[in-house]
Amino acid sequence: MAPEPVRTQPTIRFGDDFEFDPRAYQLRRSGRTLKLERTPMEVLLFLIEQKDQLVTREQIAERIWGKNTFLDTDNSINGAIRKIRQVLNDDPDHPRFVQTVTGRGYRFIAPVEEISGYRRSVAEIPSIGAGPAIEVQGLRGPRWLVLVGICAALTIAAFAAYFGGSRSRVRPQPSGERLMLAILPFQNLTGDTSQDYFSDGMTEEMISQLGNLDPQHLGVIARTSVMHYKGGQAPLDQIGRELGVQYVIEGSVRRDAGRVRISAQLIQVKDQTHVWARQYDREVKDLLALQAEIAREITDEISLTLGDPHRFDSARDPASSSAAATSYETYDLYLKGRYCWNKRTMAGFQEAARYFQQAIAKDPGYAQAYAGLADTYGLMSTWGWVSQNEFMPRARDAALKALELDDALAEAHASLALIAENYDYDWQTAEEEFRRAIQLDPNYATAHQWYAEYLSWQGRFDEALVESEQARRLDPMSLIIATDHGAILYYARQYDRAIAQFRAVLDMEPHFNRATMIVSAYVEEGRFQEAMDEVERSLPPDDSPWTCSVKAYVYGRWGRTAQAQQAMAKLEQTIQRVPGQQTSVLLTAYLGTNQKDQGIALLQKAYAEHSHTVVDLKVGPAYDPWRSDPRFQDLLRRMNFRQ
Repeated sequence: MAPEPVRTQPTIRFGDDFEFDPRAYQLRRSGRTLKLERTPMEVLLFLIEQKDQLVTREQIAERIWGKNTFLDTDNSINGAIRKIRQVLNDDPDHPRFVQTVTGRGYRFIAPVEEISGYRRSVAEIPSIGAGPAIEVQGLRGPRWLVLVGICAALTIAAFAAYFGGSRSRVRPQPSGERLMLAILPFQNLTGDTSQDYFSDGMTEEMISQLGNLDPQHLGVIARTSVMHYKGGQAPLDQIGRELGVQYVIEGSVRRDAGRVRISAQLIQVKDQTHVWARQYDREVKDLLALQAEIAREITDEISLTLGDPHRFDSARDPASSSAAATSYETYDLYLKGRYCWNKRTMAGFQEAARYFQQAIAKDPGYAQAYAGLADTYGLMSTWGWVSQNEFMPRARDAALKALELDDALAEAHASLALIAENYDYDWQTAEEEFRRAIQLDPNYATAHQWYAEYLSWQGRFDEALVESEQARRLDPMSLIIATDHGAILYYARQYDRAIAQFRAVLDMEPHFNRATMIVSAYVEEGRFQEAMDEVERSLPPDDSPWTCSVKAYVYGRWGRTAQAQQAMAKLEQTIQRVPGQQTSVLLTAYLGTNQKDQGIALLQKAYAEHSHTVVDLKVGPAYDPWRSDPRFQDLLRRMNFRQ
């Protein structure tokens, strides 16, 4: 005979049209059942039971998983709360249901009404999964503790079948297909925002570790793209769709004094199942070895889940590189340097250089720090913020030192290629170094991006677009990679496609400077009013030297001589404000107003000074009216462009 139900588990109504039925274990809205996984369902029920009361993360962990758990409860709770908010359409900044109490826990704040219900007997409780606490013979605890004696053997058998011999349940992907993985920004759980560099550094290093394991079979999304999701609440299916990945890793970092706790979990996007979760408590000095350990465990678990245990047998051992730091202090300085470098500002580059130099002073054999310094000096020079003749040689010295210490360091080869093309005009060396960087690390999006740019300057547009697409796949949210893709289309005279690409970037970031190349594409199409509208919309105020220059260019090509001369006059008054960029600013104005003698003289001066301004001479559409001039042809020959 079936046991009598006890009327103590009511169906709960909250909001305008939500119902939670513990008997059927369903969440409904207006009678329609909503999809919510078991763990978020249990967390939601617990919060509702404690309505208006603060529920700490520790209480949630004990309720759902029991005491002394070794699972990554921090990230599991984060994921559960995110899914609850998604299904309830709840805004974390202006919550109607679940309120976050920063640093402490959560509170369910919506009015609750009990409309009917039963408490199930033990016989009616599902036999798997964690659940709300119940009372059995005076014992109170999580449901799985009550049932552990009944289902322990079944659980062990199921676990063994899943991860052992019965892998037929797992649908393997074709062995030749390259998997894509995203490592989402590790959360900084210290409560101290000054430690963001540490959690961001962990993210970047895990990207590097996993990206280098077996790049032929495992692609890892670049840092630029995953950082778009830092602190956000985007659902995993959206992240998977936007990044084009099959797996994501979520993680968190807590650091105090001499210890660090790192939690990580591997999630399959298609069904949001947790493939693997671990928590590590170590001394800070052991962090370097720990990163390699996490990377290896993750690849092993992906292989196991795919039913292909030998998929990554040829993977590179992350701990084997001679580029590794010899001390945590050195590595910490390197993390701070990369954190500042990624800001892509003059102040950020200056700070980055100081940190990299300090890391080198502590460990002169640390190749990564030299590569970071080379990247810093190289971009500062290329972007016109410092003298190329002073800082490009410094960048070269740093890159060569990095390669002397570790010839397998892709970043250093890419830096050397950047110097060869932008400073030496040594196209053969640049191509060799780009190819070497990509061979060493096929997941290094920046190498693909820079190589694509190089190919476009040679007029090899089909190859350039292939490399650019690879960079975009590895770093799909990167504005600079997307913009450079538009630049390649512009150089290839595919102006409509270039305009669409630039427009997509400007829609995401209206003042992203390089994307204002859309103005040049509009001009080549003869769409002068649209070009001027974009100048007014995207560029700084009228007294900016760059704005004056671009206006002179547009009005000059438009045939509006008076407005072009007015812009030139204002430019001459303001040009001193951009000491490192005067060549580029003046050249743009000369091209628009067709001041050929002044323009070619400026190009000859730029060539003599090793300026990067002249690298697009072979393909730039704006130079077409000057191409027949013998002085221009002589300049192309001197720059070693293949005719």
